[in-house]
Amino acid sequence: MGRKGVCCCCAALRPRYKRLVDNIFPEDPKDGLVKADMEKLTFYAVSAPEKLDRIGAYLAERLSRDVVRHRYGYVLIAMEALDQLLMACHSQSIKPFVESFLHMVAKLLESGEPKLQVLGTNSFVKFANIEEDTPSYHRRYDFFVSRFSAMCHSCDHDPETQTEIRIAGIRGIQGVVRKTVNDELRATIWEPQHMDKIVPSLLFNMQKIEDIDRIGPPSSPTGGEKEENPALLAENCFRELLGRATYGNMNNAVRPVFAHLDHHRLWDPNEFAVSCFKIIMYSIQAQYSHHVIQEILGHLDVRKRDSPRVRAGIIQVLLEAVAIAAKGSIGPTVLEVFNTLLKHLRISVDFELGDRRSSSGSATFSTNSKESDERIVQNAIIQTIGFFGSNLPDYQRSEIMMFIMGKVPVLGTTSQSLDTSHLGDLGTRRIQIMLLRSLLMVTSGYKATTITNALPPPFLDPLLSPSLMEDSELRQLVLEILHNLIDRHDNRAKLRGIRIIPDVSDLKIKRDKISRQDVSFMKKHGQQLYRHIYLGCKEEDNVQKNFELLFTSLALTTIELANEEVVIDLIRLAIALQDIAIINEDNLPMFNRCGVMALVAAYLNFLSQMIAVPAFCQHVSKVIETRSLEASYFLPETIFKDKCNLPKSLEKHEKNLFFLTNKIAESLGGSGYSVERLSVPYVPQVTALFPSGKKPYKCRHKSKDEDRLSRRKSIVDTVSIQVDILPGNNTDDKVDNTEEITFEALKKAIDNNGLEEQEKEKRRLVIEKFQKAPFEEIAAQCETKANLLHDRLAQILELTIRPPPSPSGTMTITAGHAHYQSVPVYEMKFPDLF
Repeated sequence: MGRKGVCCCCAALRPRYKRLVDNIFPEDPKDGLVKADMEKLTFYAVSAPEKLDRIGAYLAERLSRDVVRHRYGYVLIAMEALDQLLMACHSQSIKPFVESFLHMVAKLLESGEPKLQVLGTNSFVKFANIEEDTPSYHRRYDFFVSRFSAMCHSCDHDPETQTEIRIAGIRGIQGVVRKTVNDELRATIWEPQHMDKIVPSLLFNMQKIEDIDRIGPPSSPTGGEKEENPALLAENCFRELLGRATYGNMNNAVRPVFAHLDHHRLWDPNEFAVSCFKIIMYSIQAQYSHHVIQEILGHLDVRKRDSPRVRAGIIQVLLEAVAIAAKGSIGPTVLEVFNTLLKHLRISVDFELGDRRSSSGSATFSTNSKESDERIVQNAIIQTIGFFGSNLPDYQRSEIMMFIMGKVPVLGTTSQSLDTSHLGDLGTRRIQIMLLRSLLMVTSGYKATTITNALPPPFLDPLLSPSLMEDSELRQLVLEILHNLIDRHDNRAKLRGIRIIPDVSDLKIKRDKISRQDVSFMKKHGQQLYRHIYLGCKEEDNVQKNFELLFTSLALTTIELANEEVVIDLIRLAIALQDIAIINEDNLPMFNRCGVMALVAAYLNFLSQMIAVPAFCQHVSKVIETRSLEASYFLPETIFKDKCNLPKSLEKHEKNLFFLTNKIAESLGGSGYSVERLSVPYVPQVTALFPSGKKPYKCRHKSKDEDRLSRRKSIVDTVSIQVDILPGNNTDDKVDNTEEITFEALKKAIDNNGLEEQEKEKRRLVIEKFQKAPFEEIAAQCETKANLLHDRLAQILELTIRPPPSPSGTMTITAGHAHYQSVPVYEMKFPDLF
């Protein structure tokens, strides 16, 4: 009798491969595999590879019988033999043997014995690490995916056994991924039915991880940690899976993540969701980042009706994703990200106002809580927009700035802004504030080579629109945005807080010589900046922060953009602001009037030291010293204290408390400054702010400054002069010889058949002058020449034309913006007036 009690005669008649297989099993399974016989079997299999399939089938038959009979010792020996044969044989004939091997592994995984499941998993992992010479196109791993995924969710009553089974399931999934992911011709593991099982199984185990902050690029844990910690092993498997994802299957790997987070309600709180997407963004190839961002945006659209905290959780995940993607390639989704976020910003405001309207008259705690949650959503959106925009390169950031500014609801601009018609004034204001807050974050740290690049007209015009001056917070945001863009040498922190600076040199201001492009910008758009500051000082709801920001705006303009001409304009603006407080046509509160006086004092003190004209510095210092003794409420250190005694009126104050134009002109004139324009009072210019045919938004100053200025026609053609006859009006005033106007010149101008080419050229020069010259200079010149022409025409017409019998005859001259009303009789055109 031979081993196993088989008759020697019968054993001799059996096939050799069966005899070799039987010999590897000892009498007592505790003795383990018979190594000498195992070597014979291995040599036989290598020498006769055509017998491998039969060897495998026979081993599978014996293993199945032993599993049913619970003879687990022989099961272990059979699997050990199969493993050794697999490692030793690499021929074409191994494929039929593999089928038998996988059949035996499946038998072990189906058993309810944890040890056999772990044994089958270990054998499968060894098989997965073998590189086959040619792929097997017909082989599928559906069963193994399902079984390993089920093992990942093991709920065995014994914690150690549960952990052991879960680790085996994760290692099995890792083996399936390694075996199938590299060959696209095989049955792909990336199909949705497989990913819907694999990804949630890994995420289920990753939820047990204790250190949520341990996120980032893949770590290198020790082998013992990997084997003992299911969460850590699942994370590494998840990283490996995502690292192998390609363009075509990236979405299939990411979508199950959203389903898992939705099903387990992991968006609120969202710590685990954030950690998952950090892993995803760090694991995938950089060029595929935009796929993940698109999926997050799409899921945000799907869940737009969910609770505010769920939406805030998704937006926070998006913030983390774009923060990582912005450092690499984000693809074509830049504008899509901002467009989607702005859309959800409007939706959130709509929800907030809708809840407020529905609960009007009944103050309930739940409504206030929901409004607070919507604010969380809005702040998350703003933070995401700002953080993403601030991490983009400058050329993309300028486009995003234009994009966001185009969405701000500003009347008189294009229709690309967010639709807030159904939100009302409160909703529109909320949208404006939040968009400007986003824009403030985007512009932070932006350094343009020239101010024209930072403030192009399509951006500057809506930013300085009167519709963004309706609220104190809006004006603060606008000024802070301007500071970000104008301050190219990081001087703003040194100027924080409005105060009388004793020695500006201690601030160590950094500045460069003003460039030609910046000079051109100030000629074209300086009036807009001046006007915004001027009107901003006249608002009744100004607080200390508004005055501080206005002071910083003036100081930064001086540092970055001021040449001699701009310095004169800024002084004229400062004197005009002082007149606002003294004359008080707008009936401002006393605090505002004193605040404006303090602003002027702080700025002129700064300006005088920056241009370093001794006489100017002396005048400013003298006024400030006098104020500190007699009217300290005109200084920022006093007026902006919590308790400050305000005067009842400003009419009784002496002139030595004010900055005087003649004193300033005298001091600057001696240092070579052109001070002629200081005698022309500053008047805010309106027409440059709005395109032709566009009306400004409602503004509280319309009744005074703008209502008066808006009646003046925009000058785009030659000057029209209407002349009527004024009888008996003869003057003997002296005429300036620099420009002689004779009757022949008038007659030639009346003649419509004159030299047309010369008229066109002169007309072009007039238009160019009105487009480029400062408004105040044009107004002063027009008024002077109109008076001159009035006197000269009266002399000429008195001699050459008989007055009409009507005693009511008058003469009217309209030149530029100067009007002298009368009954018209003649109309003359003088294109050569200038």
